[in-house]
Amino acid sequence: MELVIRHRESGAPGSQPVEIVERKGLGHPDTICDGIAEHICVRLCRHYLDHFGLILHHNVDKILLCGGAARPAFGGGEVLEPMEIYLAGRATEEHAGRRIPVHDIAIEACRDWLRAHIDLLDLDRHVRIISRLRPGSADLARIFAEGGDRPLANDTSCGAGFAPLTDLERVVLAVERGLNSRETRHLHPEIGTDIKVMGVRRGRRVYLTIGCAFIGRFISSIDDYARKKATAQALAVSAARATTTLDVEATINPADDLDREGIYLTVTGTSAEAGDDGQVGRGNRVGGLITPYRLMTLEAAAGKNPVSHVGKLYHLVAERIASSITTDLRGIEDATCVMVSEIGRPVDDPQVIDIALVAKDAPAPLPTTVRAAVADITRAQLGRLHALRDELLAERLTLY
Repeated sequence: MELVIRHRESGAPGSQPVEIVERKGLGHPDTICDGIAEHICVRLCRHYLDHFGLILHHNVDKILLCGGAARPAFGGGEVLEPMEIYLAGRATEEHAGRRIPVHDIAIEACRDWLRAHIDLLDLDRHVRIISRLRPGSADLARIFAEGGDRPLANDTSCGAGFAPLTDLERVVLAVERGLNSRETRHLHPEIGTDIKVMGVRRGRRVYLTIGCAFIGRFISSIDDYARKKATAQALAVSAARATTTLDVEATINPADDLDREGIYLTVTGTSAEAGDDGQVGRGNRVGGLITPYRLMTLEAAAGKNPVSHVGKLYHLVAERIASSITTDLRGIEDATCVMVSEIGRPVDDPQVIDIALVAKDAPAPLPTTVRAAVADITRAQLGRLHALRDELLAERLTLY
């Protein structure tokens, strides 16, 4: 492994005059696909472990959602055509002479995730699930199996992570999570789960544009909609101001035309019911944000196997390396980490790890003591890959 540790002159996006951050909320079609993919992965892992004592080769990161058709209305509305969810990817269907019901596992995992997160979906009438999972290639299955206790990378890929979060990044996360919390949805059932937050910071002023699906059955009229939208806007501003001392302003559904009753109204709380589609990897990166001012890749982490797929593991490890550096080492204001693998090489031995640091009042090049401490942190995090796998199977990590 080549470890590159270097000083970076420019600071994090939070020190720049302009910053842009986005988050697609829980009920956004892209996020739905990410959630389903990861839950199917976890269910397959548990089945493989329960029945064979090991995780078998799989990658179920190719989920596609085709939106349905609906007629929302005040006080109700109806879904006219169901959304269709296509489960695609690769999964081992036979091992030790025994067949594995991968389609049944995947379909039930999909239904369970939707049942747990998109409350108003009728899974029998509003959703059609089609499983197109197939076995993986023989070569990739061989590489996966040969790893044993020291898994081999099943792809040549890279991952990226950074720390700490800027004020705007924390605000965008807090606003979506606040509006989508169980408590908020209990107190304000008219707020749907399909919430997208676009945050723009200019200097010390934050402006949030929020797309929020409202649910028709809990809204009686256009005036009631206007009142409840204002309440949601106040909740968003409150969540933001509890997170930052920056000035915050927010607008919800700015394209609404109240005079013509052209508003964002849904039957189920997600645009997936009509007019919007979704796909794994088109939304939030690992950590839950879309950050164009940060280093990031196009890899979809959700659904990839947690044993050997560096397109999942390296994002998580890179994020933890960066976080540990900025937490444990005094004077390090910002850290970014990029890791690249080589197919067939041990996952815990990347080709290159490139770590760039913004250090307060530190000379360039970085002192030997700092470089040694960063190297120790990096090796420690690589040594925790197995524990990382356990956390993924417990669904305790944010992948989308």
